[in-house]
Amino acid sequence: MAIRIRKKRLSRSTGGDLVIFFFLALGAAFMAMPMVYTISQAFKPLNELWLYPPQFFVRNPTLNNFNDLLVLMGQSWVPITRYLFNSLFIVIVGMLGNVITGSLAAYALSKHVFPGRKLINEVIVLSLMFTPTVTAIPNYLTISTLGWVNTYWSVIVPQWQWTLGLYLMRNFITAMVHDSLLEAARIDGASEFRIYAQIVMPLVKPAWLTLIILVFQNLWRETGSMFIYAEELKTLPYALGQVAAGGIARAGVSAAITLVMMSVPIIVFIFNQSKIVETMGTSGMGGE
Repeated sequence: MAIRIRKKRLSRSTGGDLVIFFFLALGAAFMAMPMVYTISQAFKPLNELWLYPPQFFVRNPTLNNFNDLLVLMGQSWVPITRYLFNSLFIVIVGMLGNVITGSLAAYALSKHVFPGRKLINEVIVLSLMFTPTVTAIPNYLTISTLGWVNTYWSVIVPQWQWTLGLYLMRNFITAMVHDSLLEAARIDGASEFRIYAQIVMPLVKPAWLTLIILVFQNLWRETGSMFIYAEELKTLPYALGQVAAGGIARAGVSAAITLVMMSVPIIVFIFNQSKIVETMGTSGMGGE
């Protein structure tokens, strides 16, 4: 007996689609305005930056702001490549450590039953309410006691314990990794670490890609000014911030710096936005 499959037809009319498209386009244009304005500011000559009333779009685009930025960075007694290396080292090690520690802890909390598991999960959720400002003094005392002041680890290690990433990973593993799959692997003789590396991590790839992006955004703008005092250990955002602090004569350079610092996270996000949307949509579905 043949089964006839009927396609579900949308009740929305063409006019309704056009109205929805119009409002979505209007919202997208409104949200894109700060980005467009930042790009326009970066290419304005100095006389246009101080026009009154200010102009939204650049009239005579120029690359002088970026050229001045390169000249000023070249005059620093610490090479710009050193600042760039410091930032890249902190970002890469911080991302890897956060993904490894966060995913290991999330796997244990979501798929293993042990005393205190529920309390730990509640503490993780509670910790999300505390801003970095509230925990700044305890963090400094801890870093100082460990002897990590004026080292890379003072910035990297605290990022490994970022509870938001752990929360997202735990909920994603709970929702996407079925217990029956793990039990089948254990019956076949797979160790817990092999299950974690070869089953859990591939299944939750959107979650840890999202975590990498979020950690990257945190560490990319990290100046380390609270813990790092040696100039040769400073990061690129710190160096660019010092250049921008030179007064109104460096307004153009400051606009160029804003565009440079903003571009890298945006590019990373664009290439991974589908994974972020999937993770955010799934992370709220996890249960105990």
